[in-house]
Amino acid sequence: MRCLVTGATGYIGGRLAPRLLDAGHEVRALSRSAGRLRDVPWTPRAEIVEGDLSDSASLGPALEGVDVAYFLVHSLGQRDFERRDREAAHNFARVAAEQGVGRIVYLGGPEPPADEKPSAHLRSRAEVARILLDSGVPTAVLRAPVIIGSGSASFEMLRYLTERLPIMVTPRWVRNRIQPIAVRDMLRCLIAAADLPADVNRGFDLGGPDVLTYAEMMQRYARVAGLRRRIIVPLRPLSPWLSSHWVGAVTPVPNTIARPLVGSLIHEAVAHENDFAELVPGESLGSFLGFDQAVRLALGKIRDAEVETRWSTASGGDAAAEPLPSDPTWSGGTIYTDVRCREVGAPVDALWRIIEGVGGENGWYSFPLAWSVRGWLDRLVGGVGLRRGRRDRHRLYVGEALDWWRVEEIRPGELLRLRAEMRVPGRAWLEMSASPCPGGTSVYRQRALFVPRGLAGHAYWASVLPFHGVIFSGMARNIARNAEQI
Repeated sequence: MRCLVTGATGYIGGRLAPRLLDAGHEVRALSRSAGRLRDVPWTPRAEIVEGDLSDSASLGPALEGVDVAYFLVHSLGQRDFERRDREAAHNFARVAAEQGVGRIVYLGGPEPPADEKPSAHLRSRAEVARILLDSGVPTAVLRAPVIIGSGSASFEMLRYLTERLPIMVTPRWVRNRIQPIAVRDMLRCLIAAADLPADVNRGFDLGGPDVLTYAEMMQRYARVAGLRRRIIVPLRPLSPWLSSHWVGAVTPVPNTIARPLVGSLIHEAVAHENDFAELVPGESLGSFLGFDQAVRLALGKIRDAEVETRWSTASGGDAAAEPLPSDPTWSGGTIYTDVRCREVGAPVDALWRIIEGVGGENGWYSFPLAWSVRGWLDRLVGGVGLRRGRRDRHRLYVGEALDWWRVEEIRPGELLRLRAEMRVPGRAWLEMSASPCPGGTSVYRQRALFVPRGLAGHAYWASVLPFHGVIFSGMARNIARNAEQI
């Protein structure tokens, strides 16, 4: 079949597309920017098209001749995400019907009980499901609870809360029942949904074999990870709003994403039927992984640096890149720069290994305390902070999140350009480049650029300028020294 995968740069879409290709399907991947998929290993086998779900005119070519269209996008973490997702679903449903798409597959969330007021997150997921089901195109809505897999936001929340807090005072929702599902089983269900009978137009509950409370999930995670049993004390006054700030303070997931996720945990998420497995032909699903095995596999992927996709790559990553102010052509006003160059007594490939490995566990090679404090300050004002880390210890792709940066350009062996996503009154970039010299040595060049916005932007640059002499000079010196040690 010809399959359209929206959200191909996201956590699920980035894993689904290569598996559809491996299953023999043709894949057309939709992204706002084709450049975001440039370095991803599976894209040479797929057709990449640019389009925006908020622009219905761009969806016609993407949906033309498609047998199965996967709707895997959401605006979680953005302001007014309910309106954004509603408009995207209406556009997608209308154009899919006009183009004669054979089936829509949507990955939604669990339905809360009818007598409970749903969270904004689940309310939006349910609204999108209704819009797609009413499109006139046969639609399968797969309602998934917590997805256990390396790099998922839900798993990162569980992992960091359990590992960092041996004793924790928790909100009441840790006692709610959840039926988690392993990410590999979720992907198998998404692929199998393409083969559902043509007259199927409904939602399906999905879940793994274990039904656990969130507190039990933390205790079983601790056991699998080789940690001591956690002391968990549920406390009634901790509201979902307070809980989201607690999660945001302990885990890499920022408040803008933690808030709707935590809001959804106030509802139980248990499958009430198993109709999907009965409708799927053959033995394509098999048995689902239990919680402990799913955690063990996820931790193994993290340990072996084999995390395919992460929640942070999708988060905010589809925002259009700002134009880079280049010295010859920039005419937009003031631009501040900090440039550092160093000769490196090592070949360029050794220098590049250090450059491409910056951030995450390796840090930024200068004044760790200053970077940490700046990260905490960013989180206090609603930014992403410094804890998003990196997907892979050694490799970077265009569009990936790297702590509070986004990889805007990478030319292996030559240039790494990062665009800041921290909260600053302006736009900021950091460039690191390597060039060879005669005799097997190299030159490291580092350039920070800042385009201020208003008086606050100029004041911000002036306030951090005294620290730049220490941080940026130390960074250049230590990167060169580490390359020489290699």
